[in-house]
Amino acid sequence: MVVLPILNFEAKIVETVEQNPVVVIIGETGSGKSTQLSQILHRKGYTRSGIIAVTQPRRVAAVSVARRVAHELGVRLGEEVGYAIRFEDRTSEKTRIKYLTDGCLLRESLSNPELKQYSVIILDEAHERSLNTDILLGLMKRLVKMRSSNFKVLITSATLDSGKVSSFFSNCPILTVPGKLFPVEILYSSERPTSYLESSLKAALDIHTREPKGDVLIFMTGQDDIDKMVSKLEEKVQKLEEGSCMDAVILPLHGSLPPEMQVRVFSKAPPNCRRFIVATNIAETSLTVDGVVYVIDSGYVKQRQYNPSTGMYSLDVVQISRVQADQRAGRAGRTCPGKCYRLYPSSVYHDEFLDVTIPEIQRSSLTGSVLYLKSLDLPDIDILKFDFLDPPSRESLEDALKQLYLIDAIDDYGLITHVGQTMAELPLDPSLSRTLIEANELGCLSQALTVTAMLSAETTLLPSRRGIEKKRKFSDSNFPDGSGLGDHIQLLQIYEKWDQTNYDTKWCTDNNLQVRGMMFTKDVRKQLCQIMQKIAKGSLDVESNRKSKEGGQDYKKLRKALCIGYGNQLAERLIHHNGYRTLGHKSQLVQVHPSSVLETDEDGRLPNYVVYHELIATSRAFMRNVCAVEMSWVMPILKKLEKTDINKLSGGSGASEEQRDNEGVEVDFLKNDGGVIKVPDDHDSKIQAARDRFLARKSKK
Repeated sequence: MVVLPILNFEAKIVETVEQNPVVVIIGETGSGKSTQLSQILHRKGYTRSGIIAVTQPRRVAAVSVARRVAHELGVRLGEEVGYAIRFEDRTSEKTRIKYLTDGCLLRESLSNPELKQYSVIILDEAHERSLNTDILLGLMKRLVKMRSSNFKVLITSATLDSGKVSSFFSNCPILTVPGKLFPVEILYSSERPTSYLESSLKAALDIHTREPKGDVLIFMTGQDDIDKMVSKLEEKVQKLEEGSCMDAVILPLHGSLPPEMQVRVFSKAPPNCRRFIVATNIAETSLTVDGVVYVIDSGYVKQRQYNPSTGMYSLDVVQISRVQADQRAGRAGRTCPGKCYRLYPSSVYHDEFLDVTIPEIQRSSLTGSVLYLKSLDLPDIDILKFDFLDPPSRESLEDALKQLYLIDAIDDYGLITHVGQTMAELPLDPSLSRTLIEANELGCLSQALTVTAMLSAETTLLPSRRGIEKKRKFSDSNFPDGSGLGDHIQLLQIYEKWDQTNYDTKWCTDNNLQVRGMMFTKDVRKQLCQIMQKIAKGSLDVESNRKSKEGGQDYKKLRKALCIGYGNQLAERLIHHNGYRTLGHKSQLVQVHPSSVLETDEDGRLPNYVVYHELIATSRAFMRNVCAVEMSWVMPILKKLEKTDINKLSGGSGASEEQRDNEGVEVDFLKNDGGVIKVPDDHDSKIQAARDRFLARKSKK
């Protein structure tokens, strides 16, 4: 068995960690940092005083690395070594090494701000600069000052601006561990291909017919490209003359694959057989696939980007950064000398690629992150001045504050409300959390839980390559149509029809529904029921009135709850036109997505007002997952929109303490025994009062 490079540095790592609260470890690709660091510190005894937590930006990585470490330690997964991802927790009282997504660790810190159960927190793959990891970096900076010296933080990465991170953590030490076990030859194309998919296909076949044994890792931009590549490669390989080359196994790898299919890429190829692994950028660093000798790098990645001024998402195929290109090349050469085929000229790599990937925090909606920071109820946090490694734009933060204000998560002065505190405890997008809370008030929580689970599980109703013709195929059948009110109602009806079949998977396949997605929805709904029961201390009857009466009052209540939950995700139909203009964000013209089941009235007009789950930019601006709402529900939101004061909402200097006191803001602070906690005049007492409010809220739950 090959000794991983990081093990040669074990003594130095232990010594540095013992002497410093924060250490940056740059472990090159293949160094073994993800699997071995936790074990090194476990051997040193750090698990005697607490759990070692290792965060991963991706769920697939958290699960697969935990499985690998459990295997290496000879323990059952879920006992001494476990993992936690959204809607799945495989840990126990025995767990001493815990792999979890960065989002899960953030959620844990809500109930335990000092994370006292952990002796070590390792932020792995920090170079990916995920939104949650960037927030964790800021929180760890605070935490090392609050906790005693027995608490350690390690920031690990393959390629990271170590100097910047070290400076952020008061010039903490940096350790560098080499990783490449064998040299990797870089081969550039003479020109940029017209189709990276066809060019990748040709390169794969050339390798298969001309190169010695060794697996091939092909980087594609997304699931659609992966499916096409797998299909085309299988077809081409089958047509090769028998005996002209070795056999081939072609495997996809992306985040939407079920776990049993993800695991296949970690199994060795059969004798005289080459594996082709067609993957998204999940294989750049998060997962290491042994046996890869050849890498095909298209030079592109699919990146989700958010425009805060329009509230619009776009999913764009963009060029990778030089850091990503180096990561991809590093996947080869782990077991023998390797080759990386870059399907672009060297001039593109040197002159066009960015140095590093743009941090997710600078291209994402920050509504959930800002809600989290507000829910900590720390009096010295000004959201607009929070200590980020790379600050997001002020516009993004303002957009998040405005959305939270419109859905009642924060008050006029940016103080988190009781509603906001409850929202923060739900592992959901804030708009869906708010919808559940309002649905509970209106008596339609069961239906809202179903819709929320369907949206959270990202279940697609039909295969992704469906056309309008396929959608129409169901219009004359018994397939739910949303009663003309919109896609949220259709999601509810679909689940309830499936429920009536006793969750028969055949019904899903008969109606072109993804079985795995529907089963996941069922599990998510069950867990959301349990979370809502826990939040309300068992007082909710989330299963009452389980079935909706089509066209009845339930749909109206649910639509109202959605309207209040979505806040500024509103649109108004243009007069004499079926196009819409957005209301909550910068006004723009949008259309209902062609896949929507929203129907027109007898005059051919769509509803005057709708809410949308997402605004996306493709060939034009579309609203996706749309639901009709009424004007009377919309008007209070628009009135709040008119009086929004961003400076006050940030928790900054927009409102003086005197203003807050005089205007009675303290009525929203939760009280002990019915009394109001007043805010004293002096600064120190105010800070203590804020802490008291926080503790009072916690004790009341």
